[in-house]
Amino acid sequence: MNRIYILMLFFLFSCSHDNQENFTFSTWVGAGKEFKEDLWLKKLNYYDSLGISEILVGGSADILSKIIPLAKKKNIKVHGWMWTLNRPGDTIANKNPDWYAVNRKGQNSLEYRAYVNYYQWLSPFHPEARNHIINNAKKLMEVEGLESVHLDYVRFPDVILGADLQPKYNIVQDKELPEYDYGYHPIAREKFKKIFDKDPIDIKYPELSTEWRQFRLNAVSSLVNEIISIAHSKNKKVTAAVFPFPEMSRQMVRQAWNDWNLDKAYPMLYQNFYRENINWIGFATKQGVSDVDFPIVSGLYAPALRNPEDLEKAILISKKNGAKGISIFTADGLNKEQQKVFIKLSKK
Repeated sequence: MNRIYILMLFFLFSCSHDNQENFTFSTWVGAGKEFKEDLWLKKLNYYDSLGISEILVGGSADILSKIIPLAKKKNIKVHGWMWTLNRPGDTIANKNPDWYAVNRKGQNSLEYRAYVNYYQWLSPFHPEARNHIINNAKKLMEVEGLESVHLDYVRFPDVILGADLQPKYNIVQDKELPEYDYGYHPIAREKFKKIFDKDPIDIKYPELSTEWRQFRLNAVSSLVNEIISIAHSKNKKVTAAVFPFPEMSRQMVRQAWNDWNLDKAYPMLYQNFYRENINWIGFATKQGVSDVDFPIVSGLYAPALRNPEDLEKAILISKKNGAKGISIFTADGLNKEQQKVFIKLSKK
């Protein structure tokens, strides 16, 4: 009887311990164009002090390969953060203007940059653009010890901005405006026409056409799943930074991440962008968890959680609603009080 009791206690302790171990703290971080060992040793010591065990690093395969051995000494996993369809400054893509996404006004994303100058989006319909993106992902897959290829900007440009962002650009988006409605690449229009006997440019109310929306969703999803298939064949993982939950993603950026075969998703739950409260983070986390069968890590926005009580609530409400961890944008910008929250909760 005592033996059974001891085994039960061990099982309960193990489950509790596993739950704590499985809830990870991570951060996005840019690596820049030059590797500096001293800088990265300081960064990794800092991340380790906060209880951060995974970092999503934007940088070349060469830089990532130099960071990974240093991170391994701190038991920190490194993901390769890749800008997927949005490719500002891509010297190869720049030589091929026909690779770029086209909006409903016929404007090319290289020439007309919606909202900000760095919005330079490739079309998921163009076969050569797709191959270029896949080759970028393959380079990261070859990095030894990389935890995952982490896809970001794997969608169309925002057809609707968050409510708090619209005034910043002096825009009122109470409907889908043609200059922000992308996916009208000539290849896409021709393919759609072959199926439906109509050119999507002629659809009077395109926002009401479920076929046209799904057609564009499928183009992004097929690209992502092709990358995943290649990665998995090489025993590599693929994760992605995505919009808050699938229904919202479909409407705002033509992104159906619930149709992707990901190893993990990082929904960017930046509540201030949408003029929402912290409880919304819990709602969005729960919705994402219920919509997919892979783990969710809640992405949190440090500048909107300056109050340490807000940050703590955001982390705990994410955990309560099924997230397997949180990722902060970014740990490098945390103030002293926010750092204390990380130390407190990551050590529990």
